[in-house]
Amino acid sequence: MFEGVQVGVVIPARNESEHLPNVLATIPDFVDKVVVVDDGSTDGTGDLASDVELVRLEGLGVGAAIDAGHQFLLNSFDSNFISVVMAGDGQMDPSDMKAVLKPILEKKAHHVKGERLDRAGKMPTHRRFGTFLLAILTTLACGQTIRDPQCGYTATSSEVLTKWNWNVSWKGYGYPNWWLMRLSEMGFTISHVPVKAIYDGQKSGIKVSSFFPKVSLMLLIGLHARVIRNSSRAPSFFLLGTWVTYILGWIYNPLLFVVTHCTDRLHVTMIRRDVK
Repeated sequence: MFEGVQVGVVIPARNESEHLPNVLATIPDFVDKVVVVDDGSTDGTGDLASDVELVRLEGLGVGAAIDAGHQFLLNSFDSNFISVVMAGDGQMDPSDMKAVLKPILEKKAHHVKGERLDRAGKMPTHRRFGTFLLAILTTLACGQTIRDPQCGYTATSSEVLTKWNWNVSWKGYGYPNWWLMRLSEMGFTISHVPVKAIYDGQKSGIKVSSFFPKVSLMLLIGLHARVIRNSSRAPSFFLLGTWVTYILGWIYNPLLFVVTHCTDRLHVTMIRRDVK
């Protein structure tokens, strides 16, 4: 328990037998429950989680693994809690966890994302460039600034998790981007804190040639779907401006899309929920 609130940690892992023991050994003492979600590992990863909770999946994807971990914690805690997601590959520093939790504890956010950009350390250049491009697309799709959408170090309040639709999800590596879009659509407040980026020989499972086009298309479709759904659920003057400038941008001048994004951001701000 940290500052009077229970804390659970979700660790999605697939073939992380080399790194998982150190991740588990460095989890802070204030954490109440740890659940490792072994997503079809073939190297005995799940067998290393004997001292914590374990959920086994059959290679459904990192998004499905995180969903399973969140739902496990929902069924484990009987009062308010915060669910922290840390990767099983050791790229996230446990000493940053208190900072990631703080905005929720101070009632400034429902969901907190780590940002590796300010303290990126040894982040490879191609990762920085890819993060930059996806940050632009995710910012457009969410209607608010997102600087490091691919950072998986997050904290989410149980208020969000109890209201979440677990029947609809994105199973693969575009999960953080999809999650942020849904949070924006539902009016939850997102905060960002700088975290360390640790690179010590870990290999990413992402295939850039398929990942980038797939996630970009998802963000494009998600942007339109969010605005359409909000048009019926939470109509506003700003949303009307979004539609008008969007249509005129296609007909007359694409520069009007800048106004479209600005009015969309104002709408997202307007529908934001109070943090309880």
